[in-house]
Amino acid sequence: MLRMAKSKFDNGRGPSQRQLRVGELIRRTLSDVLLRGEVHDPELNRMSITVGEVRTSPDLKVATAFVLPLGGQGAEDALSALRRNRAELRRQVTKALTLKYSPELRFAIDATFDQMDETRRLLNQDRVRQDVAQGADTNEDGDDRD
Repeated sequence: MLRMAKSKFDNGRGPSQRQLRVGELIRRTLSDVLLRGEVHDPELNRMSITVGEVRTSPDLKVATAFVLPLGGQGAEDALSALRRNRAELRRQVTKALTLKYSPELRFAIDATFDQMDETRRLLNQDRVRQDVAQGADTNEDGDDRD
């Protein structure tokens, strides 16, 4: 059996409450900065970008923002513009928040909407609907309901 080496931060659990709280604060602040056009890049200010989630590392020194431009069009251009303005965005976020360290900002495309569409597509398949209907017709013991 192959075992993968564990990260020194991986304790088998999900993110801590602190990571979730800081991630949400960064998400809101980053969204506000982008909405108000506080970055000095006309190309970035022309885009409407949704910040769906921000995940932070356990030491809170790295924050990965999952973003998607409105309508999903031009995702690579938006990612490029965000990465180009990373330092200014970091300064804006740091100015608004009181954190011990200013987290390094990283950007990635948010695939959540694609995953939801795929889940809907799977749930709408006839075979899946039949399985769900059959499950509703039997109780926990596997007996048919009357």
